[in-house]
Amino acid sequence: MLRRLLHYWDITTFYLDRKVYYAGYSIAALFVLSFFVPLLESIAFFLLLALALLVVADTFLLYQKKGLTAARLLQDRFSIGDENKVVVLFHNEYPFAVTATVIDELPFQLQERKWKRALTVAGNSTAELVYAITPQERGEYRFGFINAFVRGPLNVVQRRFILGEEQTVKVYPSYIQMRRYQLLAVANRLQETGLKRLRRLGHSMEFEQIKEYVRGDDYRTINWKATARKGDLMVNNYTDERSQQIYCLINKGRVMKMPFEGMTLLDYAINASLVLSGVAVQKQDKAGLITFGQTIDAFVTADKKPTQINAILEALYKQQTAFLEPDLEKLFSAVRNRITQRSLLVLFTNFESFDSLDRVLPSLKRLAHYHLLMVVFFDNTELKVLTEKRANTTEEIYIKTIAEKYRYEKHLIVKELQQNGIIAVLSTPQNLTINALNKYLELKTRQSI
Repeated sequence: MLRRLLHYWDITTFYLDRKVYYAGYSIAALFVLSFFVPLLESIAFFLLLALALLVVADTFLLYQKKGLTAARLLQDRFSIGDENKVVVLFHNEYPFAVTATVIDELPFQLQERKWKRALTVAGNSTAELVYAITPQERGEYRFGFINAFVRGPLNVVQRRFILGEEQTVKVYPSYIQMRRYQLLAVANRLQETGLKRLRRLGHSMEFEQIKEYVRGDDYRTINWKATARKGDLMVNNYTDERSQQIYCLINKGRVMKMPFEGMTLLDYAINASLVLSGVAVQKQDKAGLITFGQTIDAFVTADKKPTQINAILEALYKQQTAFLEPDLEKLFSAVRNRITQRSLLVLFTNFESFDSLDRVLPSLKRLAHYHLLMVVFFDNTELKVLTEKRANTTEEIYIKTIAEKYRYEKHLIVKELQQNGIIAVLSTPQNLTINALNKYLELKTRQSI
């Protein structure tokens, strides 16, 4: 038995439970007291022998050939800003139940220093450990090994198992949100997410089919020739005009590096662009993408083929913020030369002051001359908190006054853009996707594109 135990026993995986140390301290105290009360010496020797036998027996039970195995099940890719499920599957090959403390080696981007879970697995059975992570930045996330500290049936010895294998998963823009909005768009249930229901003005330009009249159809759409041939009232059915080009333009300059709830403004813009592109393709429009900084970094030509969203997703996955001012002249040159059809350009950027708008307004006006331009920029929620906070000291009054000035400039920027024929959307980061979709559907309903 001893030879078998030594064959499988590895000192680097052997740990004594805290109870053993507490019992050892108590026995040592009895030995000290035995100098004054000799009767306690026999009791101390008996307890020490019993503790040693328990440790040896528990060690023998734990250090058998069989043990605990585990495998980590990951999705092919993770979605930024969303909860992503991780499943760790454990199999207990012992004939008895074990209790384990599990420490998974999570990616360093999560900055989890105290992650651990308790798990109980019955003998010769399987158990699952399920948890979720919410990544806040795109890139490759590397999982390490799974550490399991297993207690034996006597609960005095722990054996450490290093299980599983290292795995790498890529974190992409929020494709979970994109799929959700796509499904709602198919079922015409986008209003459930907060999108506005807009009254249709007139008719769309694209004829779809002739159908039988039902109560509620517009009398003006009656097709009298088809009615005469059929003998029943027939009406023309129109649909939204399709195959319109929608380009998302994403500014990668330093203004998009600003953080909000763990994610940068660039990440919010990327998520909104992906959702907007997905809904546009679902509505048979052509979706495209341009990311720019000092140069044009990514250009995905507008299309509505089934693989278009994957192409946009792959282009957005590797985008990072630059720390320089973007060159809008190069953006205008690329748009002018490569986008020949009048399109809806959705520019995701940010303006913190009126001066920052003045520097780029000439380029924006040139873009709006050839295309329908919609500028989406961010409302600073921290400024809103400061303006609503009660000021009691001179310093607080000064801070509140400055915050109100900058908030007022945000609304001036909206008016200035609108006066120059540019559609402006001022949105908080968390409502960016909803507000951008609302404006896109409004423009489509009003046949502005």
